[in-house]
Amino acid sequence: MARRLPPLNALRAFEAAARHLSFTRAAEELFVTQAAISHQVKALEVWLGQPLFRRKNRNLYLTEAGQSYFGPLGMAFDEIDKATARLNALDSSGTLTVSVLPSIAAKWLVPRMRGFREKYPEIDVRLSPSTHLTDFSREAVDVVLRYGRGDWFGMRADQFLTEDIFPVCSPDLLKGKNPLKEPHDLKRHTLLHDDYFEDWTRWCLAAGVTDIDTDRGPVYEDSANLLQAAIAGEGVALGRSALAADDLAAGRLVRVFDISLPREFAYYVVAPEASADRPKVAAFRDWVIETAANDKRRS
Repeated sequence: MARRLPPLNALRAFEAAARHLSFTRAAEELFVTQAAISHQVKALEVWLGQPLFRRKNRNLYLTEAGQSYFGPLGMAFDEIDKATARLNALDSSGTLTVSVLPSIAAKWLVPRMRGFREKYPEIDVRLSPSTHLTDFSREAVDVVLRYGRGDWFGMRADQFLTEDIFPVCSPDLLKGKNPLKEPHDLKRHTLLHDDYFEDWTRWCLAAGVTDIDTDRGPVYEDSANLLQAAIAGEGVALGRSALAADDLAAGRLVRVFDISLPREFAYYVVAPEASADRPKVAAFRDWVIETAANDKRRS
């Protein structure tokens, strides 16, 4: 059997006004005007068919019907408040599923996850490496880290990392028989590629190098594997500043030349607009943005 309930806004206005015995204080609590409270209460009285308040000497009093209605209604709102608090507490802990590109997971996120665990020990993060565009309506995913322009429809996308690209290689490669003193020296080395195959062509043009076949060399679909190949001395890679930062700081990679190219894409924390402010999602997003900002300050 369907419930026959008055409008919720009218009930909220009446409950607040009855609790404070003041339309003014009820309006302040609900962030509306006093006139709006008066209108809602009048609409509720019409719906119920009887007055709920009376005024005497500028004071506001509940009628007998108002007193009878206020008690159970106040308890009902208290139960709603408790149920909401319990739900929020539940959503502030437990498992958070994060879909993330394998490259940013391996080279940036995973090495920093200890900081998140220490700050939010009640949240267990489940990392799901993936390169496909997440369908939040079908997949059990709460939030994703993605690379792009940040213009995904229906999504809240917060940028946390930008990047440049520049040549990197193993320090051991610099000690070999073919030193890398100027960009033209690259023709005596293997060029390593990721999916953005045209990047070497763009970089060589910017460096004024025209005698190198930038189509040659092995290709690694995952940029983290590309950097690992460079660390192993397989050749020279175009490193992304966001992904190569830790390897450069640790000395596993060295930057070869000063010339760098900005990328038009960036890294974003992405979640559906409808669920972007859930406590667990918001906590993770804020931590990612804060951690990236701290990294930038230290660099």
